[in-house]
Amino acid sequence: MPGKTGQANKRLTHGVVWLIATVVFLSDSLIKNYLRQTAAFQSFPIIENILHITIVFNPGAAFGILKGKTTMLVYTSIFFIIFFFTFINKEKNRNLLFLISCGLILGGAASNLCDRLFLGYVVDYIDLRIWPVFNLSDSCISIGAALLFLDSFRKSKVNPCKRDS
Repeated sequence: MPGKTGQANKRLTHGVVWLIATVVFLSDSLIKNYLRQTAAFQSFPIIENILHITIVFNPGAAFGILKGKTTMLVYTSIFFIIFFFTFINKEKNRNLLFLISCGLILGGAASNLCDRLFLGYVVDYIDLRIWPVFNLSDSCISIGAALLFLDSFRKSKVNPCKRDS
């Protein structure tokens, strides 16, 4: 029965995306909450002059742009998350790389959205000293987007061994 197989695949798809998104969301949220409560506005080295934990409260978007535009950023995030769910459901070729990418992006977006909704800012803490301070969610969104981009090239390649009948 094709209907049952399609529903099972959809549940598996959603399960993989939700699992990864939940792990990202919970991990980043726990780290942010711990650092916000115990080390606000502090910086300490993990690898001297290379990697520091620096707690920053970012009221804007990436690189601190759009400061004070929290409401706009909240609505943009909500729109993006809804758009992404639609994108996942409409995508026909949901391979594992696609699902992992979507989970990373959604988990990161949801964690930063919760910060904006409940705190009015995003807690950033990864400091590479040559780049603005960011967080795990930002990393997951960037990695997910890069993997999605790579996956799109993989999908667009025509398999020379496969013939259309």
